[in-house]
Amino acid sequence: MKAELTKEHAFLQKLVGNWKMLAEGSDVGTDEHGWLENVRSLHGVWFLAEGHGKMPDGADASSVLTLGYDPAKGKYVGSWIGSMMNHMWVYEGALDADGRTLLLDTSGPDFENEGQTARYREHLSFEDDDNRTFSSHVMTPEGSWRQFMMVRYRRMG
Repeated sequence: MKAELTKEHAFLQKLVGNWKMLAEGSDVGTDEHGWLENVRSLHGVWFLAEGHGKMPDGADASSVLTLGYDPAKGKYVGSWIGSMMNHMWVYEGALDADGRTLLLDTSGPDFENEGQTARYREHLSFEDDDNRTFSSHVMTPEGSWRQFMMVRYRRMG
């Protein structure tokens, strides 16, 4: 068996490198709550983003995001785990029409209704080669997406 590389894998290749998380209007990668991320490729097929930093309460935390493209499904696939929670997020998605935003669908704990699950959509979007955002959206009871979190990243070096 040999992995088939596609144009979809080329989109993910743009993630490779070292990134610093930024807060609105400041560079938090240099202060006590900085979050750094290293993204590497497994021969252009799979991409691993390993992050570490401090939570708002000062506790150390780590995360691992995996992304790839499954030609048989015709979808991007991946997962995310973090030391701050017990849930493993499993993703399937596609590029948005703009060609710069990867939309990843998942489900997980409903943070507003304990014991229930909710549908989520993550947006991984490139502003340019050195700046990207990652935002999380939850589906409302009315069926629309509500953004509840956004993080900006800047490529280091």
